[in-house]
Amino acid sequence: MISLILQDLHASSSDILASALVSNDGLPIAFRLPEDVEPDRVGGMTAAMFSLGSRAAREMKVGKMQQVMVQGDDGLIVLIQASAESSLIITAKQEAKLGLVLLNARQAVKQIIEWIEE
Repeated sequence: MISLILQDLHASSSDILASALVSNDGLPIAFRLPEDVEPDRVGGMTAAMFSLGSRAAREMKVGKMQQVMVQGDDGLIVLIQASAESSLIITAKQEAKLGLVLLNARQAVKQIIEWIEE
C-alpha cells in the first residue's frame, strides 16, 4: 500500500524526483528512487537528518520536529515525519513549486498515517 501512495505522490507532480518512507533507525520501508541511488544509503541519510532535526528543534526550543528541508543548487530535499517510527523523504527539482510539493508530500504522509492506523 505504501508503494502505491508513493506512486500517487510521483504522479501528482512531475517535479518530485524521488521518495522513500524510512524508519527512524534508517531502514527503507518503501521507496521510488532512481536506479543509481542506493536505498540503504538514503535510509542512513534520512535517519541522520531526522536525528539532527529533532535535536535542533529540542535544543532551540521550537517544539517537536515536523519537517527538515535542504535546498541545493540543483534541487531540494524535504523530510517530513510520517509517524512516531518513520519519515517520508522526497527530492524535487530546483524549479519546483515548493508549496505544491509540500502539499502533495503532506497528503501522502496523511495517507501513510491512515494506513498505519488501520
